Amino acid sequence: MARTGGRSLWLAVPIGLICLVVVGALGWFAAPSVPGVVGFVGDALRFGSAQSVEADPTPPPADVVTAEGFTDIDCRALYPNDLWADVVWSPDALLVQSTDDPTTAAEGLIEVLSPAVAVTCSWRSEYGTLATSLSTVGEDAVTVADAALRGQGFSCDTGEGSLTCTRMSGADIETHTIRDGVWLVTVESAWHPEDYAARIVAQVWG
Repeated sequence: MARTGGRSLWLAVPIGLICLVVVGALGWFAAPSVPGVVGFVGDALRFGSAQSVEADPTPPPADVVTAEGFTDIDCRALYPNDLWADVVWSPDALLVQSTDDPTTAAEGLIEVLSPAVAVTCSWRSEYGTLATSLSTVGEDAVTVADAALRGQGFSCDTGEGSLTCTRMSGADIETHTIRDGVWLVTVESAWHPEDYAARIVAQVWG
């Protein structure tokens, strides 16, 4: 067998054996750390997945809001997934959550109903504004609100213990729904997501 000139076989063999011993020794020392490395990589992947979920701008809503005993409700709970996505992704959308009195153009209605406000959601975007409030009211609220709203130009429908009134004025649409001692008010000013009020009503009362 031909050999490369200048290469000494008696040196190459011992050096090769030494290299094999060194590699084997390094592998032996590194073996205990392999499970830890694997665990670290797995944790990193799981953490990355968790972060992606938490960053999702359209998380699922809380359990469907019921008219009985709603407490600690936030704005997210009032919106079905598709409507929440529509509003959140609108240009320059900004939400302010509070327990302020409902927004309404109906004069004197807040004073006569004396609502206990659970949550008020006020949105602003380049399209316009949206205001939605959920409150508890007295047992006579349907009768009182029906007379007050019809007298101010609202178109109203009544059911068994429920009332829905709507009025359009220029670019504004105001909708009131009272049922089971709960008052839901939505006001759309120039900004009109499709079936906005109806979709929130469906979310609240299922």
